[in-house]
Amino acid sequence: MPDREPRRGREWNAAAYHCLSGPQVSWGKKVLAGLRFRGHEVLMDGGCGSGRLTAELLEALSAGRVVGVDLSENMLAAAREHLRPKFGSRVQLVAADLEYLPFEQAFDGIFSTAAFHWVPDQKQLFLSLLHALRPGGWLRAQCGGGSNLARLRQRMDALAATRRFAAWLADFPSPWVYHTAQEAAELLEEVGFREVETNLEPALTVLKNASTYSQFLRNVIVRLHLEQIPDARLRTEFVDELTRQASSDDPPFALDYWRLNLSATRPV
Repeated sequence: MPDREPRRGREWNAAAYHCLSGPQVSWGKKVLAGLRFRGHEVLMDGGCGSGRLTAELLEALSAGRVVGVDLSENMLAAAREHLRPKFGSRVQLVAADLEYLPFEQAFDGIFSTAAFHWVPDQKQLFLSLLHALRPGGWLRAQCGGGSNLARLRQRMDALAATRRFAAWLADFPSPWVYHTAQEAAELLEEVGFREVETNLEPALTVLKNASTYSQFLRNVIVRLHLEQIPDARLRTEFVDELTRQASSDDPPFALDYWRLNLSATRPV
């Protein structure tokens, strides 16, 4: 494994995310609903966050085990508190980068939602996942893709270019990778996955009011952008301006999410 600098922005406000992640959990439950288990599998939840979907995965297994992997120690601490009392030794939580997983042929299946688009090197990500699967093991995942959050990202770019924020954000690279379905399929096949299926689906998400929208932006979407701005007042202004613009949308406080579904198998 090559020497690497720790990934920027690895930490999250886990308590806030646990409360705000309703949209991500609802998408993940739809992915889970399409899975069929024998009951004794050993699975990985890639980018497990605070463990809300890891719990759903464990509930679906009568005697199996789940390893939750996340880069954020804060998220893992929240997941441990959430999961250990009920599931005990059936769940293990590991701090690791999805690009360089410390596993070789360890899992019958890998499940992941709302995580892969945060990983900068997508080819290395898929190669790492392939190596972590046993022969015949499956990958079922969903992440942002295509024109995900296009309207919000355009507003963020315009605001970042203004005099108030340009010094910190004008050259800040996007922290996300949003592939088309075809791009993702080609990468999965290139690293060695087979039975690859990918597709994009819209997932318009409307938040209930300005306060919820603002908190969602601050703790989920623009947290890495805010880390670049040294002044607390300007960080608040950045979020407030995006919230103000969203208040005029129809419907107000809507996020134009697009989800990229990934299904693939490691050859036997």
